[in-house]
Amino acid sequence: MAFARLVARHERRLRHFLGRLAGTGIGDELAQECFLRAWQRAGDYRGRGSYAGWLYRIGWRLFLDSHRLAQRRAAHDALEAAGPDAEPHYPAADAALDLERLLARLDARSRAALVLCDGHGWSHAEAAEMLGLPLGTLKSLVARAKVALRAGLQEGEP
Repeated sequence: MAFARLVARHERRLRHFLGRLAGTGIGDELAQECFLRAWQRAGDYRGRGSYAGWLYRIGWRLFLDSHRLAQRRAAHDALEAAGPDAEPHYPAADAALDLERLLARLDARSRAALVLCDGHGWSHAEAAEMLGLPLGTLKSLVARAKVALRAGLQEGEP
């Protein structure tokens, strides 16, 4: 019963946040894992900051682990497919002008900072706590992410 309330209260926003970082399917899986970890580690929450912030921090760390593993696998698979003498090949970024593709061009920390602050309405201080970053660093990441998104939009103008 308590677990169901935990999920009902935070599921939509957490899934949206992780979906923006990792893609909808993977984001959904990460959200499920996040809820399980939060339930298993409920005793670790010490009441400093919001519970939602603590939950998002778990989700952020799960995303980072998943992202690193996916990058290693992709690089390994590319090398395996190319053969022993081939140079690694990384596909060029797609410059389509939809928000998802523009966000995907940002590094994970910048994307998370922007989505938390501008997409989910968390304060800079709350987002900094969730991501384990100093406040000034988070503010810089958000500002640079906005500049990068604007530049991406301008690249597509005729």
